[in-house]
Amino acid sequence: MKEEIVIASNNEGKIKEVQEILNEYIIISMKEIGIEINVKEDQNTFEKNAIKKAEIISQKLKGKKCLADDSGIEIEYLNGFPGVYTKRWHEGTDRERNMAILDKLKNVPKEKRKIRFVTAIAISDGNNTISAQGSINGYVAKNIRGENGFGFDEIFELENGKTLAELTKEEKNKISARKIALENLKNKLRIS
Repeated sequence: MKEEIVIASNNEGKIKEVQEILNEYIIISMKEIGIEINVKEDQNTFEKNAIKKAEIISQKLKGKKCLADDSGIEIEYLNGFPGVYTKRWHEGTDRERNMAILDKLKNVPKEKRKIRFVTAIAISDGNNTISAQGSINGYVAKNIRGENGFGFDEIFELENGKTLAELTKEEKNKISARKIALENLKNKLRIS
């Protein structure tokens, strides 16, 4: 019988992606088991935020395994900003946040618009925790492009010139920082 892991998310796309990669487990959302636990993301790295969430939720679930993640962007020209504050530095919608980033990089040439998307994932049983990270690199686009995706996808331009929002869901899932982090985590789980 497959072991269950509770994922600290109710995002269907994220749950499906995790289930596809960690297919030797049964991934269930907190909503499915009727709980809602909000953990404040106040650590100074994506990895520490993911670990904190996984450990707190697992402890509240009396040792049931919990998987949690934290992710965001780091812009080289802005000294890694917004980093762990990716979702919190600007009030408003994803589009408004993206417009504010574009405004900060107005007239900055492409070679100085390097961006890194980082995802950290942790799994914990309340006592033992394993974490892994994945990232992809690109550039902050000059303007918003693409209809697919969410968050910063419409301004995250890959080496091929397309934004993440211009990729199909399948194309994006093949290269996503979350996929890389999950594959890294899967390798660590095999070793542990």
